[in-house]
Amino acid sequence: MKAVVCKCWGPPESLVIETLPDPAPGAGEVVIDVKAAGVNFPDVLIIQNKYQFKPELPFTPGSEVAGVVRAVGDGVAHVKAGDHVIAFLGQGAFASQVKAPAKAVMPMPPGMAFDTAAAFTLTYGTSHHAVVDRGQLKAGETMLVLGAAGGVGLAAIEIGKAIGARVIAAASSDEKLAVCQAHGAGALINYATEDLRERIKTLTDGKGPDVIYDPVGGIYAEPAFRSIAWRGRYLVVGFANGEIPKMPLNLALLKGASLVGVFWGEFARREPKANLANMMQMLGWMQEGKIRPHISARYPLEQTAQALLDMAARKVTGKVVIQP
Repeated sequence: MKAVVCKCWGPPESLVIETLPDPAPGAGEVVIDVKAAGVNFPDVLIIQNKYQFKPELPFTPGSEVAGVVRAVGDGVAHVKAGDHVIAFLGQGAFASQVKAPAKAVMPMPPGMAFDTAAAFTLTYGTSHHAVVDRGQLKAGETMLVLGAAGGVGLAAIEIGKAIGARVIAAASSDEKLAVCQAHGAGALINYATEDLRERIKTLTDGKGPDVIYDPVGGIYAEPAFRSIAWRGRYLVVGFANGEIPKMPLNLALLKGASLVGVFWGEFARREPKANLANMMQMLGWMQEGKIRPHISARYPLEQTAQALLDMAARKVTGKVVIQP
């Protein structure tokens, strides 16, 4: 098998492609021929040792795949050789084959494309857990999504719309906002050219959003939080900006608001049944046409470094996938 290998902490250019022995499944494990692997912003951080999850060197990055089961180990009954499956791994996805714990492997719905399936797990899992479980967004409420044209941002827009909420999308260009609008955003903010706080005030008649979904951090966090509605919920999803903001906690006091942490990977590990229920709800929404992953680019395995560079440079919208 071929695999992308991180041998030292550094930028995407430091990654190498190696030929490794094909994996064999042990008890409770599944070997998958990878047809598509999703690329996520944490992948950019992990290879530089800048993420909370710090694997030992050397390792293969990438956390989500879709493919065909090659073999299963003892005790695996829910999938068999030849089945089309989705798997969330934590690491190892940027390869032609992967070995995964059976509990991390889920059958693909009939008719779903491999690239769509690979673009689904992390972004939609994160956003559903954030918006529904942690944010408790309800029909008729308003949600502001920062970094709305990214993978988790677009997923949050679609999930908010599926719930029946009004969604305001904020992004850094009109081109990105056009993608957000196509995925269901009811109002738009270009925070590169508009005053974020004033625009939020205008769009919400001074009330502020009930839920703020923030995967960006950095300079936009405080003005957004200052704009939140009474009893609002501010979802701390990530720090794609690179800067972890320092919030004045008196803002939470004055608005009766909540700062809510979102760590989907740990939720999925600790509460697998609840996570599976979330996934099944979203697969149902997908079959109803309420959600549809947006894939802006596809790269061969040999161009994995370029895929990560493009993501780090904010040159992509939605998801990008690797196709070994």
